[in-house]
Amino acid sequence: MPSRHAEIAGAGLGGLAVSISLAQRGWSVRVHERSDTLRMFGAGIWLWENGLRSLNALGVESEATKRACRIDTLVARDQRGNALMHREFGDKDRMVLPPRADLYDALIARAQELGVEIRTSSTAVAARAVGELELEDGKVLNADLVVAADGVFSRVRESLLLTKRVDYLEEGYTRLLIPRIEGDPASEITEYWSGSRRLLYDPCTEDMNYVCFCCNVDDVAGRAVPVDKGSWLKSFPDLGGIIERVGDDGRWDRAIRVTCRHWSRGRAVVVGDAAHGQPPNLGQGANLTFQNALSLADYLDRTSDVESALTMWEKGERPLTDHVQRWTDLYGRVASAWPDRFAHRRSQFLERATKVPWVDNQLNRAARHIPVGAP
Repeated sequence: MPSRHAEIAGAGLGGLAVSISLAQRGWSVRVHERSDTLRMFGAGIWLWENGLRSLNALGVESEATKRACRIDTLVARDQRGNALMHREFGDKDRMVLPPRADLYDALIARAQELGVEIRTSSTAVAARAVGELELEDGKVLNADLVVAADGVFSRVRESLLLTKRVDYLEEGYTRLLIPRIEGDPASEITEYWSGSRRLLYDPCTEDMNYVCFCCNVDDVAGRAVPVDKGSWLKSFPDLGGIIERVGDDGRWDRAIRVTCRHWSRGRAVVVGDAAHGQPPNLGQGANLTFQNALSLADYLDRTSDVESALTMWEKGERPLTDHVQRWTDLYGRVASAWPDRFAHRRSQFLERATKVPWVDNQLNRAARHIPVGAP
């Protein structure tokens, strides 16, 4: 098949993953990043088995996870310390937790190794189905494939009229890294629940832990940055050893869900948060992005007709992505929507529900999925 060319809007995780996937299959690729530098927000990231398999196929798994903690168990606990959910990981069902910056740097290095051109201070504003990407300076670039990977508020997606809904949800998150000290759990993620608040502790590297504070949008003290340590200590009095290590960095982000009418139009396609932005309750957003980026190139290899390939790709890959969006929303509602006086009922419900095999299969369907194009 003759060499083909792709223009990609956005040099985040999704844009870089697609660039690598295409370049590995002989495409010439140019990526446009509106910022003047390539940088990544400093927190950790959950990499499930499906994401790790995808990153391995992209040639970045080893470098991205070289400092990461290997997770053995994931536990959710209520305000009394009772375990609401317990999940174990093994050699064929892994969870690894690197700093997000390590993953980003590995993707950048791999893209450059494959000859991908990355242009900073280059803002894409629109695309056309015929395979054109328009830049802010008015220049129009032609390509066999145009990719919108410019995030939840994608201008390129909207120019193609692919947006169905962008929903602002009722919860948000402050994510940051804290110093690790002797005695910290080295291989267990714990999500602590207290009323509508959650505090997530994640081992990340030998010297850092990743923590996430989750609360409703109306919780003014909960969403404050710097973190209002006194307020969070009232909710989690036994977690002072974690909360007191929190610095003044971090940011609070409201949860957003993106739903597309379609993932493509003509020879233009959306990927990552631009296609399926979602709250991080199941930690699958980036993992789905990696597996969808990998499979996209596989489908494009099957035919010279780009439009047909994109249609087949969405038909094959979207059902799982939609499933995860539904279940991550459900998880957030169950966690945050119960009044404090009914917290014990929530604990009873979750303790029983998460032991049902069907529920376990729904929550972990993506993690146990073998991505198209992965060994």
